[in-house]
Amino acid sequence: MDTATPAVTVALHDGTSVIASSGQVDARRHGELLLPAVDRVLAEAGTKLDAVTDVVVGVGPGPYTGLRVGLVTAATFGSALSVPVHGLCTLDGLAYAAGQEGLDGPFAVATDARRKEVYWARYEDGRTRVGEPAVDRPADIAEALAGLPVVGAGAVLYPDAFPDARGPEHVAAGALAALAAERLAAGRELLPPQPLYLRRPDAQVPKNYKVVTPK
Repeated sequence: MDTATPAVTVALHDGTSVIASSGQVDARRHGELLLPAVDRVLAEAGTKLDAVTDVVVGVGPGPYTGLRVGLVTAATFGSALSVPVHGLCTLDGLAYAAGQEGLDGPFAVATDARRKEVYWARYEDGRTRVGEPAVDRPADIAEALAGLPVVGAGAVLYPDAFPDARGPEHVAAGALAALAAERLAAGRELLPPQPLYLRRPDAQVPKNYKVVTPK
């Protein structure tokens, strides 16, 4: 599952292929949409939650409120089912999907970070990220990414900075699951299911906040 972008996306993978999936784009209803999506996917696959052996969750980067919905839900499932919970960079899922759709060679992935910024990373191919994800203003990285296709909604939002925007715009849980299955089968460790925020949340305690304690 992934809630790091406006997409609320869930998929069930059997270790070989995706057997059911769901995706809805709604930046304000992650908490409302996620569990019904899980129910739909399980019903479509004709199975129950207790058949799940591993949980994979996108760890971002993403805005605080949406991102934590998927992470908390994944942790709850892991605890209830006594199964491992694995983290995967959301940008890696987008890159993998782009590679599966035929995008070859170096490219970048950019998602909307709000505040007129994007979360982004560079890739050698759909499976190989170069460096760590970052958050920047599009104009500040346009020269560094000049000539590269840029995948994701962040590219679509800022065509002046990223003239060669490519799909998919949003991450799909099926791509996350397929990439995770590949890496686990190869004996690679995935990320811990901890949020990758890259910056502080919008809501902060006022600087002149006065603590009142009882006498």
